Amino acid sequence: MSIIDITRSLKNGMPIWPGDTPFSYEISSTLAENGSANVGRVVMSTHTGTHIDAPFHFDEKGKRIEELDLSLYIGKALVIEIVNKEFITVDDLQKHNLQGCERLLFKTGSWPVPAIFPETYTCIAPEAASYLAVSGVRLIGVESPSVDPLNSKEMLAHHALNNKGIHILESIDLQEAEPGEYELIAMPLKIEKADGSPVRAVLRKE
Repeated sequence: MSIIDITRSLKNGMPIWPGDTPFSYEISSTLAENGSANVGRVVMSTHTGTHIDAPFHFDEKGKRIEELDLSLYIGKALVIEIVNKEFITVDDLQKHNLQGCERLLFKTGSWPVPAIFPETYTCIAPEAASYLAVSGVRLIGVESPSVDPLNSKEMLAHHALNNKGIHILESIDLQEAEPGEYELIAMPLKIEKADGSPVRAVLRKE
């Protein structure tokens, strides 16, 4: 069995959503100082690196992290490749067999330089949410930092997907994953009342 890590590394100086909390890791207490152990401290946004969105992120009445169905984030997944697109549309989706696919990951190549935050990237067209839902999709994963454009305030794709019961995994890295079927594992931290959570996302293939 092979494992492909599709998680973006968390590290000091990493690119973050403009205006969000910078990531910071430091040793706050050293073995030399306390005589027993090194202890680190992390400061970050809940949407740093590879992460999931809870509906509360964009909906005051939406579910929070601890209320989500964990089965969404582990199970069979399909990776499909759609490149050089501003928005993924119904026409793009119709070129792929999605029937029975609960977890759909989009390989778009729209974050080509990991050290630089992309100003433009492939987004999800809001009208695609209905097609995805009819196909049975319950979770989508994107390589981009959001399913909506960088300057979006309405977050139309977030709302359209949520209205169809489709959850969101963002900022995955599929460079090493060829299109095809896998098992996805991308479990969120159990952060009470949280709007999102970093995940360690991997694909497994027999």
